[in-house]
Amino acid sequence: MNANPVLLQKKYARVIGLFAKKNALTPDKALGIFYHSELYKLMSCGISDMHCMSDEYLAQELADEQRTRS
Repeated sequence: MNANPVLLQKKYARVIGLFAKKNALTPDKALGIFYHSELYKLMSCGISDMHCMSDEYLAQELADEQRTRS
């Protein structure tokens, strides 16, 4: 299922903002992390309807992904 591109961009912004806040990162740093993540790939391709998950869930998934990469 593909999301409306405008709504998807807004979803990205909310997830990035929440991720930055929870991890004490600048928005620019959080943006870079997000756009190089597997989560972004899944959301942008519409795989598993990740864009339908809550912002909180997605921010936590991004944090978990970062922990496993380190």
